Amino acid sequence: MIELKSAQELDKMRESGRLCANCMEKLIAHVKPGVSTKQLDSIAEQFIEAAGAIPSFKNYRGFPASICASVNDEVVHGIPGDKVLKEGDIIGIDFGAILDGWHSDMARTVGVGEIAEEAKALIRVTKESFCAGMNQAVQGNRLRDISSAVEKVAKSHGYSVVRDLVGHGIGRSMHEQPDVPNFTFRGPNPRLLAGMVLAIEPMVNIGGAKVFWGEDGWVVKTADGSLSAHYENTVAITENGPEILTKVW
Repeated sequence: MIELKSAQELDKMRESGRLCANCMEKLIAHVKPGVSTKQLDSIAEQFIEAAGAIPSFKNYRGFPASICASVNDEVVHGIPGDKVLKEGDIIGIDFGAILDGWHSDMARTVGVGEIAEEAKALIRVTKESFCAGMNQAVQGNRLRDISSAVEKVAKSHGYSVVRDLVGHGIGRSMHEQPDVPNFTFRGPNPRLLAGMVLAIEPMVNIGGAKVFWGEDGWVVKTADGSLSAHYENTVAITENGPEILTKVW
């Protein structure tokens, strides 16, 4: 069942989203060669808890950290640890917060120091594919309009979109209905209504779309070892069009 949020509930989600966005800004400022993914995780956890919120990823289905830190060919769900970032890496940072019972969720992929032009292009196109999908998140459209728009942009640049993982509805739970694929799909295709809130999150690979799960059972990597980028926001469908809730105001 798809939950529609009231105006008051959307206000709560804006507060959660603003906290998430402010935390992301702080994390990105700390991404540099010599920093470990564990240090980034600690920064996020302290920031979220200091605001009176809860890191929504920590202990979710057993996940041991507050952020996912996915480097280079890691698509998503990288567990922070002793891995030290080096010049030329790219890192996908994905996390959420629960504030007053309401979830927010976002992801960014950023470069570590100076990165290759192909990595810059991948990051840029992944953001563009998100924007194309978000622009379809309007009343009267259908879910497939978002998914097809994401895929069209990525494929137009010769990239592939991951098909094993999708976006999702969000609200009082981190994962709600509907699923939000990043590719044209068959099956139920609900009409978009004001009050729906979606986590739209393209995962785009330079190489093929195939992925595999690492030995820890969490990290997802590209099957061919190619770079992958991830871009996500919590987006509300309103009478005035799509609204990104995970933004700095």
